[in-house]
Amino acid sequence: MAKNSRDAVFRIIFVCTGNICRSPMAEVIFRDMVEKLGLGSAVSIASAGTGEWHVGEKADPRTQSALERAGFTAENHRAKQFEVDWFDTFDLIVTFDRGQRRILKAWASDDEQRSLVQPLLTFHPAPPGGITEVPDPYYGNDQLFDHVRDMITSACEELLRQIEPVVRSALTSRAGSSSSQGAQ
Repeated sequence: MAKNSRDAVFRIIFVCTGNICRSPMAEVIFRDMVEKLGLGSAVSIASAGTGEWHVGEKADPRTQSALERAGFTAENHRAKQFEVDWFDTFDLIVTFDRGQRRILKAWASDDEQRSLVQPLLTFHPAPPGGITEVPDPYYGNDQLFDHVRDMITSACEELLRQIEPVVRSALTSRAGSSSSQGAQ
C-alpha cells in the first residue's frame, strides 16, 4: 500500500494483470506528475495485479527500461495482488483492459464498489485509433513498451487534470477545519 495513504485526501490504485508492466508504469508516472504539482502527500498512489503469478517480483525489465528511457525509475517496485478489502481504501481503481475490470467488478461486494473501477483510457484525451484498452506489452518488444508508456502518460495527464481541483479543494477544506479547531 502507498506510504502516504493515511494523510491522503485522494487514494488511487492502478490494477493490471500481473503488476509488472502497465500498472507499475502508471504508478511511477502518475506519482511523478502528482509530486511535481506539490500534491505528493495529498494523493496516495499504488498499483497491483489481479493475478498472483508475480507477487514479490520487480517490474518487468522491459518496463523498467521503458520508464528509464523517459526519465523514470521503478527499481523499488514489488508486485502485489489486489486484495478485496482495498475497495474500502481507494477512491479510484484504474484498470487497463476489460479482463481486469470484469475480475474486479466480480470481486466487488456492491454497486458502490463496482463504480470505483474505471478504465484508464476513459481519461485519455484522444485514445489512439479510438481504442478503449491499453495493450499488454508483455509479449511485445521495446517499441510496444514505449507506446504503452506514452499512452499511460497521456491518460495520466488528463486524469490528474480532472482530480487536481478535487484534491486542492479537499486540502483547503482540511486546512480550514484545522485552523478553526485551533481557534477554539
